[in-house]
Amino acid sequence: MIESSLRAILSPMKLWAFLLLFAFGLPASAKEHVILCGGPALRKWENLRVESDRHDRWWANFIRASTMRMDELRRAYGKDASITWIVYRPGYVLRGQEDSKPYTTWIEKQATKRKAKLIWINTGDQAIATINRQRDIINFDFFGHSNKHCFLLDYGSAVMAVSQAWLHERDLRKVRRGAFNKFATCQSYGCHTGESMSQVWKSQLGIKLIGARGKTDYAALTFGKLPTVSGIWIR
Repeated sequence: MIESSLRAILSPMKLWAFLLLFAFGLPASAKEHVILCGGPALRKWENLRVESDRHDRWWANFIRASTMRMDELRRAYGKDASITWIVYRPGYVLRGQEDSKPYTTWIEKQATKRKAKLIWINTGDQAIATINRQRDIINFDFFGHSNKHCFLLDYGSAVMAVSQAWLHERDLRKVRRGAFNKFATCQSYGCHTGESMSQVWKSQLGIKLIGARGKTDYAALTFGKLPTVSGIWIR
């Protein structure tokens, strides 16, 4: 019935293209690629901790990992791929003040360079609202601190070793399942996600979230690679 109605108003070539689109979904350029990026800790707090427990000597671990991932997406999906970069702004404002560097300006330049849509956020609810506005997320990546129950958008900015902004596994019920393509690839490069949050993600959203059992290590960025895990990736 649908085909016969369309045949009356479309040329054979246009009808063929429309039916292919209907059958196989949106073209690759219409797919959404979303990167969620947490903020760094302040050195004034981290320097008070024992050496083995210190984090974020380099302010840009999560930023550099994000831009490397964008470069991968551009190679795989082309220059017109739609990339949304959600970044926790307060962390970079505070670290920029501590280091006397314009980090937020530098981040904006990286987004412009890679033709990514930069969305600044201040809370976990804003991150969820941004995700829910997307229509067909085919790739989702998180770069930031985390524990087994949540993405820590903030960690050690205002208080040592404390988070004031997060996306908890309990909050996943507020994420719109329809924002994701049913074949989406989702991965967290935060520590311990695979120990609980990945399972809740699958239950709530119907798709897998690759996560770490153990800690992740951003030292691999030095060699042009995305973060590694000290344990295993749970897929």
